[in-house]
Amino acid sequence: MIAIAKVVQDKAKVIVFDEPTALLANEETKELFSLIKKLKQTGVGIIYISHRMEEIFEICDMVTVLKDGHLVKTIPITETNNDQLISLMVGRSMEDMYQIEIAEKGDVILEVKNLSCRGKFSDISFSLKKGEILGLFGLVGSGRTELMHCIYGAQKYDSGEITMYGTPLRASNPREAIRRGLGLLPEDRKTQGLAMKLDVAVNINLAAYDKVSRNGLLNLMKERKTAERYVEELQIKTPSIKQKVKNLSGGNQQKVVISRWLNRGSEILIFDEPTVGVDVGTKREIYKIFENLTKKGNSIIIVSSYLPEIMGVADKAVTMREGKQTGVIERNDFNEELLLKYATTLNSEEIKQR
Repeated sequence: MIAIAKVVQDKAKVIVFDEPTALLANEETKELFSLIKKLKQTGVGIIYISHRMEEIFEICDMVTVLKDGHLVKTIPITETNNDQLISLMVGRSMEDMYQIEIAEKGDVILEVKNLSCRGKFSDISFSLKKGEILGLFGLVGSGRTELMHCIYGAQKYDSGEITMYGTPLRASNPREAIRRGLGLLPEDRKTQGLAMKLDVAVNINLAAYDKVSRNGLLNLMKERKTAERYVEELQIKTPSIKQKVKNLSGGNQQKVVISRWLNRGSEILIFDEPTVGVDVGTKREIYKIFENLTKKGNSIIIVSSYLPEIMGVADKAVTMREGKQTGVIERNDFNEELLLKYATTLNSEEIKQR
C-alpha cells in the first residue's frame, strides 16, 4: 500500500498492478480494490495483471488474454466468463483444472504432535499418510509458513514432537531434513528457492550433487543429462540448461525448484504457495505433477491461501488462524463456507456448538 501511495502522489495517469494480492490478506485485498475503484473514478488508467479469475471479474472492464507471448483475445468483461477465459488460456475448462486422480493412501509417514513456536504458532497436531496430499489453509499471518519451516529445520520450535515413520525427526537444519527425505518449495522462490544468478542445470542438481560427483569431482556429463531429463519431463521452457534462472518466467522457475526435489528423491514435498505468480496452464501442470508423485507413493503438504486450490487437490485440510489450529477437515466434508469460517473467525468446536 505504501508503494501505491508513492505512485498516487506522483499523479501517475496509468498504474500497472502486477499480482498485487499475492501476499495480501482478505481485508487488505478489499482495501486495495476500493482504492483501485477510486483511482478509476478520477480518470487514472489501470492495468491489472492477475492469475486469479475472481479478481479480474470484480474490478476490470476489459480483459486481455496472452499466451506464450502472443495476444489471444481482448474482450469486454461483461461478454465473457471463467470457462471462456480458461479455454482461451489453456484450451480446457475450469472444471478440468483440479481433476487429478486420488492416489491410494498408505500408512502414516509424518506426524506432528502439539508443536509450538513462541510468537508464531502453538499446539499444532496433524498426520500425513503415504500418497496423501494435505492442504494447510490459512490467511497471511496465520503461522502456516513458520510451521513448515520448523518441520523442515529452517526454524527452531519450542515444544512438541515431529516423527517420521515413528522415529523422532529432530532436524536442526535443512540439511538433516533433506537427508531424512523432506523437500521444501518456499513461498518466495526467488530469494529462498533458487540461486537466481546460476543456470538451470546447477539449480536442478543443487540438492543432489552427491549423485553426479565422486570423491569431490563433478561429472559434468551426468550433471547435464540429469538437467536435460527434468527439463524435458517437466517441459521447462528455456533456451538451454545453461540459461540463468532469473531469465525464466515465474512458472518455469517453479518447475526448476520442483525438478530439484524430484532429482533428490524426496519422500515428502512441502509446497508453500506453489502457484503464486504462475499462469493457469502451468498451474494445471503442477497439479498433474502432484498426481504423479502421489501415485508413486510420495506425500505432499500444500500451503495455500487460495481456497479453490486447497479444495481442488487436497485429500485433507488443516486450517489455521493467528497461530492456532482451528480444524482438520476430510475431503468429503469440504465446504467453502466452513473452511473460510475456520480460517477467519471461528474454531471447529465453536462452529459445532452453533
